[in-house]
Amino acid sequence: MTREERLAILGPKIVAHIHACVDAAPDPTPELVARLRRIMTNPAGEIPAPRPAATAEPAAEAA
Repeated sequence: MTREERLAILGPKIVAHIHACVDAAPDPTPELVARLRRIMTNPAGEIPAPRPAATAEPAAEAA
């Protein structure tokens, strides 16, 4: 959604209110930034180690 589309949907008063609330919010602490950085760079958590490929049993030869 573009800025213009948001402005058309919400209206200039609501957008100004949102901007004022964001400006009034305190800056995040360094600890919060570090935690969020870990979440954003690896959202699924630990990446599991690849498992070895399953070896197929050789088909029994028909007699």
